Amino acid sequence: MKVELFVPCFIDQLYPETAFNTVKVLEKAGCEVSYNSSQTCCGQPAYNAGYWEEAKVIGNKFLNDFSDTKYIVSPSASCVGMVKSGFNDLFTNSNVHNRCRSIQSNIFELSDFLINVLKRDYFGAELGGRAVYHDSCSGLRECKIKEEPRQLLSKVIGLEMVEMRDTDMCCGFGGTFSVKFDSISSAMAEQKVNNALEQDVDYIISTDHSCLLHIKGYIEKNNIPLKTMHLADVLANGWLESTEY
Repeated sequence: MKVELFVPCFIDQLYPETAFNTVKVLEKAGCEVSYNSSQTCCGQPAYNAGYWEEAKVIGNKFLNDFSDTKYIVSPSASCVGMVKSGFNDLFTNSNVHNRCRSIQSNIFELSDFLINVLKRDYFGAELGGRAVYHDSCSGLRECKIKEEPRQLLSKVIGLEMVEMRDTDMCCGFGGTFSVKFDSISSAMAEQKVNNALEQDVDYIISTDHSCLLHIKGYIEKNNIPLKTMHLADVLANGWLESTEY
C-alpha cells in the first residue's frame, strides 16, 4: 500500500526521530512511504490564534502538497485534527472544497491507520516498564481515537499499561492557551503528572508531541523521575537499528 507521510513542523524541528520511526513502523506494516520535502505546516498555529486568512494560505499549500487519492499518515493527532476539522472553517464552499473533502477523508493519525485501515497491532516492539496513556484533546475529540493506541501498546513486549485518573482531561498545552494562561496551563500539567505518579509508572505515552513537550517541561522543572514517549517511538523500540531515509 502506498502512503504519503505528513510530518508536522513541530516534529520536523524538535523530534525528527519520531518521523523516522513512523516510516519504520509503516514500512514494517508493508507500506511504501513517500515524503514530499516541500511540505510545511497545516496552518494550525495561525488558525488557533484567529488569523484565518493567513491559515488559508498555509492550508492551501498543504492541499497542494498532498495527493487527494492516496492515504496520508501523520504521527500527530493534533495536526490531523486540524485538517479534518479546522479545514471545514477555511475551505467549505470554496474553490478547493472537493479537494479538501477528499484529503480529509484520506488523512489518518498513525494509530488510527494501523488499526482501522491496515488491521495491524503487533510490530515486535519491546519496552520494559509501566506506563499510562494520555488521551490528547485532538486525538480523542477530533480524530475519535481512544482504543487504537491502547491496543497497539498492549502488544508491546515488557510494557505494562495502566489507566490513570482523568486520562481524557487536557494537559494544559492547548497551543496558544499555554502562552496566554501560563499559570492555569502549568497547574493542568501538574495535575496530569500527579495522576500518572499515582499509578507508579515509568512512562507517559501519547500520540501528540505537543502534549508531551508540555508535560515533560513540568517533569524536568520539578526533577520528577518520569519519562515521556511518543507512540511511534514506542512501536519502533527494540527491533530496528537506526536507519537513514
